[in-house]
Amino acid sequence: MRNHSIPGFRSFRFRLIPFIATVLLVALGIGLGQWQTWRGDQKQLIENKLRQRQTAPLLRFSGAPADLDQLEYRRLALRGEFIGGWPVYLDNRPLNGVAGFYVLMPFKLADSGAGSDNYVLVARGWLPRDPSDRSKLPPYPTPAGTVEIEGLVRRDFGHVMQLGDAGPLQPGAIVQNLAIGEFAAASKFKLQPFVVEQTSAAGDQLQRTWPSPSLGIERHRGYAFQWYALAVMAFIFFVVTGFRRGSENTNKPAAQQSG
Repeated sequence: MRNHSIPGFRSFRFRLIPFIATVLLVALGIGLGQWQTWRGDQKQLIENKLRQRQTAPLLRFSGAPADLDQLEYRRLALRGEFIGGWPVYLDNRPLNGVAGFYVLMPFKLADSGAGSDNYVLVARGWLPRDPSDRSKLPPYPTPAGTVEIEGLVRRDFGHVMQLGDAGPLQPGAIVQNLAIGEFAAASKFKLQPFVVEQTSAAGDQLQRTWPSPSLGIERHRGYAFQWYALAVMAFIFFVVTGFRRGSENTNKPAAQQSG
């Protein structure tokens, strides 16, 4: 491919392949930078909503139909009993660098009205995983009878990379991801369309240090800066090397240039 020079810029040496590579790098940097910026903005919106709703009064929930958009990130008080025969464990949920599980359990609301959804799926807390035997779970007590708990409303438990086939959902299953509808279908419990991360103490040896749903705002901002910087550096590199090669070509003797 013959090199070209841009009219009016005789000292700039245009080369097609580096130009195409630069365009691709600039487009990649801008595209990924915009995506990371969008992710950071979404996390910031969540953080703003969290701050606003966590200062709202504690809401006592009896199971009446509710707007999930209005309930999300609200602090709820639930009165009822845990269904201890249907625990499920979410795997790949580390805490402070230690591998472990989230303990999930349906909670039957004591004050449900007739015909309303009267179960809530509750994330009770975190358990460490046995490094030698993934299926071996440390014991933890489940409160018997009617209790009152408090927690934070979430749409779901988040999603991690699925490794292999999850298999059928059953009591005591260890899974990597779980949808509320999937749990409702397997357990036959009529569940509310949200989950609750328990925050109140229960003397059950479970840890309740929940990751914030807005975690990672600064990380996304940092990634966005890096991608934008890549785009700028690719463009600058193309321009600088073009002028440098053009100057070198201009300074060569005519015989060398023709040869």
